[in-house]
Amino acid sequence: MKMPHMLLLLGAALLWAGHARAGAVPDARNAYEQARQAAATNYKNAVAQCGSIAGNPHDLCVAEAKAAQVQAEEEARAAYENTLKAYTRARMRIAAANYDRDKTRCAGLTGNDKDVCMEQAKATRIAAEADARADKKTIEARSEAREDKQKAAYHVALEKCDAFAGAAKEQCVAQAKAAYTAPR
Repeated sequence: MKMPHMLLLLGAALLWAGHARAGAVPDARNAYEQARQAAATNYKNAVAQCGSIAGNPHDLCVAEAKAAQVQAEEEARAAYENTLKAYTRARMRIAAANYDRDKTRCAGLTGNDKDVCMEQAKATRIAAEADARADKKTIEARSEAREDKQKAAYHVALEKCDAFAGAAKEQCVAQAKAAYTAPR
């Protein structure tokens, strides 16, 4: 996977982890549909340009067009769904599409060069998938840690309220609840 796209997906996933899910609005759905249509159009145009090429270069041209289509569609879908699971799934599918493209590239080689190319393609896919899973676990762990810290701070604030009585205590508890989301 290209590094800028991986960073884009990671950044979007981190952004999502920091905020509550806002829910998909109709504009988001339209943007998603437009991105899918644009990806399909770009794929058709790219495949049409591949028509004048023959043999393995033709297959590679088509595989590159397909990988680009998958990447565009998956990034749009992940942005539309706006969940960590969607971003991770998108990264996995992009890795698979890039692997298919790399296998096609390797098919044009022979002997040891082909074997090395195939092993490199597998290694690249495994690395991309491992990074996606690791990033997901990291984001989940940080989100859980943030929630634990929030809960602990809330309990400290409530404990400080025990020094008061009556209306002052009620006001202190209300302020604590306002400052920290009450744990469930």
